[in-house]
Amino acid sequence: MAPPDRSRTVPGALAQRRRGEAVPDDPGALDLAALEARARDLLPPEVADYYAGGADAETTLREAAGAWRSWRLRPRVLRGVSAVDVGTTVLGTDVRTPIGVAPWAYQGLAHPDGERGTARGAAAVGALMTVSTSAGTALADVAATEPVGPRWFQLYRLHSPAHTDDLARRAGDAGYGAIVLTVDLPVLGRRLRDRANDFALPADFALPNHPVGGSPPVTGQPPWTFDDIGRFGELSGLPVVVKGVLRGDDAARCAQAGAAAVWVSTHGGRQADPVVASAHALPEVVDAVGAEAEIYADGGLSSGSDVLTALALGARAVFVGRPVIWGLATGGADGVSRVLAGLTAQLAHTMALCGLADVRTVPRDTVTAAR
Repeated sequence: MAPPDRSRTVPGALAQRRRGEAVPDDPGALDLAALEARARDLLPPEVADYYAGGADAETTLREAAGAWRSWRLRPRVLRGVSAVDVGTTVLGTDVRTPIGVAPWAYQGLAHPDGERGTARGAAAVGALMTVSTSAGTALADVAATEPVGPRWFQLYRLHSPAHTDDLARRAGDAGYGAIVLTVDLPVLGRRLRDRANDFALPADFALPNHPVGGSPPVTGQPPWTFDDIGRFGELSGLPVVVKGVLRGDDAARCAQAGAAAVWVSTHGGRQADPVVASAHALPEVVDAVGAEAEIYADGGLSSGSDVLTALALGARAVFVGRPVIWGLATGGADGVSRVLAGLTAQLAHTMALCGLADVRTVPRDTVTAAR
């Protein structure tokens, strides 16, 4: 007598393996801690610390991920959800995922393809990429990378006013979709890992968006004000996103000054420390802005449930930085795609479990504060 087929009582993937059948990869099976460990094996220690580190005691950095877990999901049942739509729009541009790439500098230190690799990886999954002023690739060259995907340009107050204004115009000419003003860097945060490692760029590492011969220190430049929001919009011909906002009153003033969107961010924990976590600042910003501008968030997002929490709290989209860094370092463009696709798959799975069909209409009562 043939032995009984016990595979019927074994969970699907395991049963398939026992029968010798191929099992498709689970795109949501994303282990970011293991990915970072692999990246650290590949990168010089001072480079890995530059990407991973925060400011001062790194309290903001340590608390970021846990702050998203201070909220709890409240699943809906019997809602007839048979499919989940994770596509949305940001400032009217279609994207296939609400998870975009946050700006980060010096990507060529992580992988030879640098920003071009990140651009290809993001475009492959229909994600929006934000390109840093301190990119190792000229902004026009990133914009021309094939396949062409949605791109925004992040603008720092690092250079002379004339050079900064010229960058805004060039971004508009190169077809970027928005200018992202980073406003939480009046001076550079104290990044103690970089000081301990004596971190410096290699002598041959080019920064083509910076002026030839370098630039004056940040403290030598006129400070930006709310009036600059409209001014940069006019210079570039693009909508302006204000990044680095953690207060409702500031967010409301940004919207009143013409910002198309407000981006809740702690700058990866690399500026003032300790500051309120993005996950805790987001509700206040959403309440203050209302429908006047779109709201985005970053800071410690590391799972699909984190993303769903941000959407429930009122974010239109979210952005990730370090997970993409580790993806680029370990796999180039394909590594970037795997990270973004994995987080998106986790988001879709969590939405299905919560009875939600569309990322554009996640109700606020999907989450509640943990007790």
